[in-house]
Amino acid sequence: MAENAVESSGDVTLDNAVKQWLKFDKNSKTAACVREMVKTGNIDELRKCFGTRMEFGTAGLRAAMGPGVSRMNDLTIIQTTQGFCRYLEQCFEDLKLRGVVIGFDARQHTPSGGSSKRFASLAAAVFISRGVPVHLFSVFTPTPYVPFTVSRLGLCAGIMVTASHNPKQDNGYKVYWENGAQIISPHDKGIATAIEENLEPWAESWDTEAALQSALLKDPYQDIHREYMQSIQQHCYYRFTHTHTHTADREGATIVLANDPDADRLAMAEKQISGEWKVFSGNELGALLGWWTFRCWKEKQGEKFTSSVKDVYMLASTVSSKILRAIALKEGFHFQETLTGFKWMGNRAKQLLDQGKTVLFAFEEAIGYMCSPAVLDKDGVSAAAIAGEMISYLSSKNTSVSQQLKAIYEENYNGANTYPQDCQGFAITAVRDLTTGYDSNQSDRKAILPTSKSSQMITFNFANGGVATMRTSGTEPKIKYYTELCAAPGNSDLTRLKEELNSLVDAIVKNFFQPEKNNLISRPESD
Repeated sequence: MAENAVESSGDVTLDNAVKQWLKFDKNSKTAACVREMVKTGNIDELRKCFGTRMEFGTAGLRAAMGPGVSRMNDLTIIQTTQGFCRYLEQCFEDLKLRGVVIGFDARQHTPSGGSSKRFASLAAAVFISRGVPVHLFSVFTPTPYVPFTVSRLGLCAGIMVTASHNPKQDNGYKVYWENGAQIISPHDKGIATAIEENLEPWAESWDTEAALQSALLKDPYQDIHREYMQSIQQHCYYRFTHTHTHTADREGATIVLANDPDADRLAMAEKQISGEWKVFSGNELGALLGWWTFRCWKEKQGEKFTSSVKDVYMLASTVSSKILRAIALKEGFHFQETLTGFKWMGNRAKQLLDQGKTVLFAFEEAIGYMCSPAVLDKDGVSAAAIAGEMISYLSSKNTSVSQQLKAIYEENYNGANTYPQDCQGFAITAVRDLTTGYDSNQSDRKAILPTSKSSQMITFNFANGGVATMRTSGTEPKIKYYTELCAAPGNSDLTRLKEELNSLVDAIVKNFFQPEKNNLISRPESD
C-alpha cells in the first residue's frame, strides 16, 4: 500500500529510491518516518530525503541527520563504510593486518535515533565483517586523535564521525589516509564509485553487538590519550595552567580560549583596558602562533639555527594572511601556500616531512591551526596548549597578546603584503629589496648588499629580460626609477626592443605609481 502511494506520484525514480530504502533500512525510526511520509503523500519531503544522494568528496560527508539518501543515518553510514572498505581492500594488500581507527563526537539526534557513537559502531561492524582490525574509541574524543592514531599505529585509514561546528542536527564522516592527512583526489572519486557499487547492506553490517564482542576490536583511548599528550608536550616550552573560561567575566579572566565541539579549531579573546573583549581573527591568531612557534624553535636550536633554518617550513592556505611569508623573509625559513583546506596542507606537510624537512606550523583563516607534525590536520587541543604557554610567557613580560600582535605586524611590515608577481602583464621573476634585506635570488633569501630602512631601494627582474630599480631620492621628495632591457642572444632588432622597454616603463608607472602624483617622480632613466 505504501509503495502504491509513491507510484501514484508519477515519479518512478523517487518510487524506486523509496522501495530500495524500505528494503534495506533496519532502523525502525527512520523506516517508520519514511512510511509515514508515503502514507500521507508528503511528496515534497520525500524528494528532499531521496532526491539526491549525499556526494562523497575530499571532505567526506556532511549533512543533517534523518531518513533518506540525502541525510546522515544508519543506512547511509553502512553504505558509505562498505564502499570505503572495498576501496581500501583494493589499495592495501595488508589492510587485514594493519586495520583502521574510528572516532566520534558527542552528537545525537533523537527523532532518527542517530548518534555519532551509533554511526561509529556501525562503521566498525562493517570493517570487522570483512576481517579488518578496528581501533574504535570507547568514548567521544577530539578529532585530532584520529589522524594521530593513524600515524602512531601505522594504520591504513581513519574515520571521524563529526560535523565539527555545524548545527546540532547535522553530522559528518571525515576520512584520513595512511599518511595521517585527510584524503585528496583521486581517492574521493574512487571511494564514491565503490559506495555506489555496494549499496545493499552486507549481512553482518547491522550487527554492532557482535562487532563489539569481536577480537578484532580494540579500544585505543588510554594509550592514545597518553601518547598524544606526551607528543604535544614535546612542542611546548613553558608550563601553564588551563581552566574552563566560558564564565570569563564572572571569574575575572583576561583571556578566553575556546574550542569547537570536536576540538579541531581554536578561538581566542582578550579583555582590553576598556573592558571590551577583543576576539582575534583566524589570521591574527595565526600570526601569533606562527611567531611563537618559530621563536621557541629558534631558541631551542641555539648555534645550530643557521644551518637548520634552511630546512624549516610553514604553510598557509591561499586565502589566509601572508604574515608567515613576512616572517619567513625576515628569518630565513620557507613559506608555502596550498589550496584551501587542511587536506592540502596536511598532505603537503607529509611530503616535506618525508623529505627530511621540518614543518613547524600551518594555519587557515577559519581558525584552524596545526602546531605539531604529530597531527597532520588542524588541532584545537595542541593549539590551545601552545597558545596557553605563549600567553603565560607574554604575561611574564608584562605584555598583552594584543600588544604582541601589533609588534609582530610592525616588525614584519613588509611581508604582510606579498611582493607582486606581475606588472601589467609583465611577469616578475625576482625581487631584491634593500629596504628589508630580502633577495629572492639568494638561497637564504637575504640580500648581500647593505640594507637600510631609511634609504629605500627595490629591484624587479622581469621574464622578458627587463630590470627595474626604484629608490627614494636622498635630497628631494622624489622617487627615481631606472630600467633596462637585456636582449636575448641574436635579437638585434633595436626598434622592437625600445618599444618593448617603453611598454615596460609605462606598465611600471601605471602599476607602481599614482598618475596624479607624477610631480614626485623624476624623469625616468632607461637603457
